[in-house]
Amino acid sequence: MRTVVQISDLHFGRVDPALLDPLAAAVNAIEPDVVVVSGDLTQRARSAQFRAAGAFLDRLPRPQVVVPGNHDVPLYDIVRRFLAPLARFRRHIERDPAPFFHDEQIAVLGINSARSLTFKGGRINRKQIDTVRARFAGLDPAVVRVLVTHHPFELPPDGDEDDLIGRAALAMRTFAECGVDLLLSGHLHRSHSQNTTRYDIDNYAALVVQAGTATSTRGRGESNAFNVIRIDRPRIEPPRITVEAWDWQASQKAFAPARSDSFRRGAEGWARD
Repeated sequence: MRTVVQISDLHFGRVDPALLDPLAAAVNAIEPDVVVVSGDLTQRARSAQFRAAGAFLDRLPRPQVVVPGNHDVPLYDIVRRFLAPLARFRRHIERDPAPFFHDEQIAVLGINSARSLTFKGGRINRKQIDTVRARFAGLDPAVVRVLVTHHPFELPPDGDEDDLIGRAALAMRTFAECGVDLLLSGHLHRSHSQNTTRYDIDNYAALVVQAGTATSTRGRGESNAFNVIRIDRPRIEPPRITVEAWDWQASQKAFAPARSDSFRRGAEGWARD
């Protein structure tokens, strides 16, 4: 069994400060094997916002796999946006452009989907797809492979197609070849889990887990939330993944489990258990 905590869309610069201590307390109490942060650590990619985000991450367990989001690229500083879009993120948060954690049960890779040329959208390029192949292809087939981006590869039923990561179809072919199991993303400020349905790849469907915003005041109609993902890899039965959404409970001034979904890997890929 491995436990992954996924937090996303912190948006330092637009956080609700009342949530920071309870969030840190909840994550530390869970004692995860790895903490994933799926982008948008800041609101406007300012140095002070990155320093605050970095100080908060220092309060959480390690190891951590952290990727940037579109809000972590400067918006109004045009020179920095195009010449050094992630310089502050690399200085204060994560130097590795493809952070990676693995043990004998899981492998977790982070890829940057934020781009200077778009204000909101994101994409994955061929070099990054090659990185996914290189990291995952040679692993033991029993290892559960997890990829982290900010922009999603699948959408909720009422999702906006513009939010889908660019070159998703091209990437998914490689993901099928190297057995990517789980795709973690943020961006939508919504908690949602489902298998990939749009790509029509024989005998392959990855599991997509979307995280809400953990601390931002921009909730888009949902409570602040984060995910607890429990990966069970029995010796005989197929792997099973349980996704728990932990919501902010204002009356209790704490985060608590609100709902849970279970998925199992079968001959056609991941499906609801």
